[in-house]
Amino acid sequence: MLVTQLVIVALTGIIAGAVIGFIVRKKMAEKKVDSAEDYSRKVISEASKQAETIRKEARLQAKDKLYQMKLDFEEETRLRRKELQGQERRLFQKEDTLDKKMAQLEQRESLIGKKEVSLANREKDIGKKEGEFNSLIEEERRKLERIGGISAAEAKEMLISSMESEARHEASKLIKRIEAETKEISNRKAQEILTLAIKRYAGEYVAEESVSVVNLPNDEMKGRIIGREGRNIRALEAATGIDLIIDDTPEAVVLSGFNPIRREVAKVALERLIEDGRIHPARIEEVVERVTREVETDIKETGEQATFDIGVHGIHPELVKLIGRLKYRASYAQNVLQHSIEVAFLCGIMASELRVDPKQAKRIGLLHDIGKAVNHEVEGVHALIGADLARKYGESDQVVHAISSHHEDIQATSVMDILLQAADTLSGARPGARREMFESYVKRLEDMERIASSFKGVSKSYAIQAGRELRIMVESDNVDDFESTMICREIAKKIEKDLTYPGQIKVTVIRETRATEYAK
Repeated sequence: MLVTQLVIVALTGIIAGAVIGFIVRKKMAEKKVDSAEDYSRKVISEASKQAETIRKEARLQAKDKLYQMKLDFEEETRLRRKELQGQERRLFQKEDTLDKKMAQLEQRESLIGKKEVSLANREKDIGKKEGEFNSLIEEERRKLERIGGISAAEAKEMLISSMESEARHEASKLIKRIEAETKEISNRKAQEILTLAIKRYAGEYVAEESVSVVNLPNDEMKGRIIGREGRNIRALEAATGIDLIIDDTPEAVVLSGFNPIRREVAKVALERLIEDGRIHPARIEEVVERVTREVETDIKETGEQATFDIGVHGIHPELVKLIGRLKYRASYAQNVLQHSIEVAFLCGIMASELRVDPKQAKRIGLLHDIGKAVNHEVEGVHALIGADLARKYGESDQVVHAISSHHEDIQATSVMDILLQAADTLSGARPGARREMFESYVKRLEDMERIASSFKGVSKSYAIQAGRELRIMVESDNVDDFESTMICREIAKKIEKDLTYPGQIKVTVIRETRATEYAK
């Protein structure tokens, strides 16, 4: 193709030369007619020479190009041949390897066949020997039945009964030993932690009642408080929502109401009115409004002071207000704010001993009863109400779960949950911390004795130590030492399941043997 292009170029050159010659010849003809033919021949000759030169150059270039292409083709062919030789050599190697593996497999199959034959023969021998052994065992069993006079089934039942009795006996001994060791270790560790927590914190308790008493300077003040036709006392009751009881009690007025904050407002307002001496409806409304604002401010400051004393920060302002409102709440005559502060300190101390976050434990302890600040306004259990409030105001999931589980409304799942339960129980169940109704107290003691008496072998039961211990007497003829351990354990589980009580109840089973003789 390159040669063709060179030929075309040469022809084009020739044609161009001819055209140029023709033009020159024509011009020369106009000037010099005589020399035109010679000049054109000369031009044509030169054009022919140039065309021949171009043609030769093109032929040489084409030959060089063809030679270079031939060399490239031969080099590529040589490389391809070398690559194919390498692939062929690898295929031969793989084929040899496969032949060797096939030979090895055939050798293994032959060995396996021999082993299978040997195993089959061994199985036959083992089957024969097993039949001989079974016949010998059956013969020995028949001899033992004839000698002992009982059948194999009866002997088996006797053996199982004996083993069961022995196993129960050993189990009782093992349970008693493990319980003793576990109680010794756990009680010692728990006592160390609780004793340390109690020694490092001493809280004050304020007995709260549902009534407040305002002392009067004299009995004449009662009439001024009542006012003309009772308008003053009605205005005070309407402004505070608290009932005023004015009876024969000398120099005293009783304020009765369920809401402790309103009762506090009424008490402070009445004291200021008595001190000022001006008691009339307009003045009553003015004083009550001022005292209400002061109490709200005091609630906020009380909450901030509590968080400062505990050392927790970043609590939402609304939660701080609710903490302050706990100052005016009481549970079994125990002030809830003081109880929460004490639980926070106890949680922090025990958390430090257990190498967990004490600040988080204090935060949980301070907020655990936050639901009691609103539980008369919102329906539900105070633990779940408090958890909802904590979640609403941005507390972490760990704090929310601990609050909701501290009375086992949901299952405790973390160390913080258990710490809060222990600190709450410790704060509320210690002697003198709370008071309960006499009827419920007596009923709980009766239920404890009733549960103990329902067990077989129990002769007497006594609830002592203000319901903190249950002492049980068992019949020594019908109950041995190991069965008394099982009875003690089952009674404790029954009490845990059926009764609700603060703290823990110690169950003690006593078994004694008495021998009596008379000297005559």
